[in-house]
Amino acid sequence: MDGTRIGALLEHRKTREWKCWEWQFEQRIRTWTDLVGRTGLPSSQTGRCREVVRRYPASITPYYLSLADWSVETDPIRRQCIPGVEEIEVSAGGVPDPLEEAIRMPVPGLIHRYPDRCLLLVTNRCATYCRHCNRKRLWKSPDPLRREGYYRRIIDYISRTPGIREVILSGGDPLTLPEPAIEDLLSRLSVIPHVEVLRIGSRAPVVMPMRITPGLCRMLKRYRPLWFNTQFNTAREVTQESAEACDRLLSAGIPVSNQSVLLKGVNDDPEEMRDLLHALQRISVRPYYLFQCDLVEGTDHFRVDLRRGIEMMEQIRTTTSGLCIPRYVLDTPGGMGKVPLHPGCRDAGEPHNFFDNCPEME
Repeated sequence: MDGTRIGALLEHRKTREWKCWEWQFEQRIRTWTDLVGRTGLPSSQTGRCREVVRRYPASITPYYLSLADWSVETDPIRRQCIPGVEEIEVSAGGVPDPLEEAIRMPVPGLIHRYPDRCLLLVTNRCATYCRHCNRKRLWKSPDPLRREGYYRRIIDYISRTPGIREVILSGGDPLTLPEPAIEDLLSRLSVIPHVEVLRIGSRAPVVMPMRITPGLCRMLKRYRPLWFNTQFNTAREVTQESAEACDRLLSAGIPVSNQSVLLKGVNDDPEEMRDLLHALQRISVRPYYLFQCDLVEGTDHFRVDLRRGIEMMEQIRTTTSGLCIPRYVLDTPGGMGKVPLHPGCRDAGEPHNFFDNCPEME
């Protein structure tokens, strides 16, 4: 690793532009050549990694890249954002769309899996592409915002479906859009009589915390009740900057919850997970869900055996405060939804019909 290049990256943290989210977004690393050039990563696997990026594009903000420990190849930050050959060389039955979202789109860009709520794919862009993402299939697609009438058809469907009381803005990351575009969407949703609650899912507090500006928070406050879900996966991501970003949301009266993903080599150690949960509690972010990594094509190397995950969470449950404990769940297609995972669940017969056909439980 070239310490000079990493030093140059870290020097940027002292500049005014570093704290500007637009600069962070514009300066994202998006090619393998750019990544090698900025960090000095060894080029021994350049050929194969370029293949990975052609299939699953790269995007990393300078801020998030600066959190990595470049002396450790297995560093959990690097593992989450640096393209790896495992994404195309390891296959254990993953599929592009494991939750069958595509067949639950009554109109393009709107996923309606549950009767009382729906999820809006605001964009397919993210500030940082997490290598474990369950929507990797969308990264190479054209930005849906270019389609004429994209939002109009979505808003029309929600308006005509009175059973929907909650709308989730996701993607991609909705906070990659400028504030006027976000407010336009929130304002159009908030005037629909049967829509009672809005929710935003964004990893911006983790990978680009400077996006959570005072102006953004003032705007979001106008559309309460509005809930904010983010995704911290390791205590290393809970920095002063991310803590301040979450505090700005909380101070605006917007609850912040966390939805982690259980990832091999990132947070599948009980001590590592406990450190994360305690760090979230310290910044008043509620640990909401811990997801078993979905059976997504290109993520097999992240998946933790279900038994190991259950044992880890039982160990944590008996050694820390209940306020720190998320619900460990497996998101499933069809009508089963989020299946809780806990000791004895197979014997108790709760999701036995799923486990009996799950290769991870064989």
